[in-house]
Formats: sequence, C-alpha cells, structure tokens
Amino acid sequence: MASRLEQALARFRRTRQAAPEAAKAPRGSDAFRVRVEERLRNLEQQVGEIKGRVNGLIFLVAGTALTQVIIKVLQ
Repeated sequence: MASRLEQALARFRRTRQAAPEAAKAPRGSDAFRVRVEERLRNLEQQVGEIKGRVNGLIFLVAGTALTQVIIKVLQ
C-alpha cells in the first residue's frame, strides 16, 4: 500500500500535468471576448461615420442659412 506522502505526490503531479493542458484549451469566455471586441470596433467605426455625416449636414445647413442672409442683405 502506498504511503500518504506518495499519494499526495501523485495527486500533485496529476494536477500539474493537467494545468498546462487546460491553459492551452480555448475557453468560451475568450471567444466571447474576441467577438465583443470585434463588434465594438465595428460599432466605433459606424459611429465615426455617422459623426462625419452629421457634421456635413450641420455645415450644409449653416452654409444655406448664411447664403440666405447674404441674398437678403444684397436685395
């Protein structure tokens, strides 16, 4: 019969051998995190595009208003 010390050492060796294998396996949370980061980058890009369009509309409206004021002054 194996001594308690030998049993404890065997358990320790098994857990140390299983730990690197578990670390190599991709976890579900890692895949989820990658997916979320990808969607966040896509969302940031879309928000940047919308900001550009809104700025363009603001300048269009301001230019139109300025043009109307100039036309009224010159008449």
